[in-house]
Amino acid sequence: MAVSVFELFKIGIGPSSSHTVGPMRAARQFALSLAEHGMLARVSGLHAELYGSLAATGRGHGSDKAVILGLEGEDPVTVDPDRVDERLDAVRASGRLRLAGEHEVAFHHRRQLVMNKRRSLPAHPNGMCFTAVDGDGAVLAERTFYSVGGGFVVEPDESGNARVVADTTPQAYPFRTAAELLGHCQETGLPVSAVMRANERAWRDDDGIGVGLRRIRDVMAACVANGCARDGELPGGMHVRRRAPGLHERLREREDRGDPLDVMDWVSLYAIAVNEENASGGRVVTAPTNGAAGIIPAVLHYYTGFRDGDDAGVER
Repeated sequence: MAVSVFELFKIGIGPSSSHTVGPMRAARQFALSLAEHGMLARVSGLHAELYGSLAATGRGHGSDKAVILGLEGEDPVTVDPDRVDERLDAVRASGRLRLAGEHEVAFHHRRQLVMNKRRSLPAHPNGMCFTAVDGDGAVLAERTFYSVGGGFVVEPDESGNARVVADTTPQAYPFRTAAELLGHCQETGLPVSAVMRANERAWRDDDGIGVGLRRIRDVMAACVANGCARDGELPGGMHVRRRAPGLHERLREREDRGDPLDVMDWVSLYAIAVNEENASGGRVVTAPTNGAAGIIPAVLHYYTGFRDGDDAGVER
């Protein structure tokens, strides 16, 4: 199956690719589909149900918040993390949300967003169902989604199985395993990065690839900077203080010892900064999950900050 680098590295928000990014994308798809089929103005009521793992840990992972934002038409790529709490407080206080950002409907965040902690849908632990009804209570639309990891969302097929539609776009160097990828490198003399760029050209030209990769780099860099600057406690009620700002200050004050292992202190700091931003619901890049979101930004931040890495190097 062909997979673009921009599918593997998705811009979104924390704290979870499967429990936050996926539910927001699913809810948004449902809301936009109502608009696309001319049903939006007829919607009088909504009902959302989360099942299994999504329900069991959903509130801690912000799944309920993600669903509400998605129903209002927000995209994980563009939603403003700094306004999430304000937006949600407004929905809870008013008991209303703007479906697809256009049509206002009554919505109670507890009664109409149900967490089925003891029930799972058959195809995957991360299941969710959305229903829209008209003023008479008649069902206008009903859809089921599964958040299968990495921010990917699929719908069930006719048999109820999670339906993954393979991308059959022809690529210059198709591969299914790491051994096949390395085989292409040995046959062509190209590094892995050049093989992957050649495959990426199946979807976009070099300029588009460069712009997209640099945008991802910029989001990663901002995430590191925010994590190093924001002090205080992480959300969740366990009173866990952010470590990155204090570590950053101590590293800046420390004299250069010339120790080659100093690099690990900086890279570790940057990874912690991203992980704390992710835990707080900040803007991160799923790479390829939110749980691993700190690794590539940490390496890139050291590369650009201490090794004068240029755009070409970042893209590689």
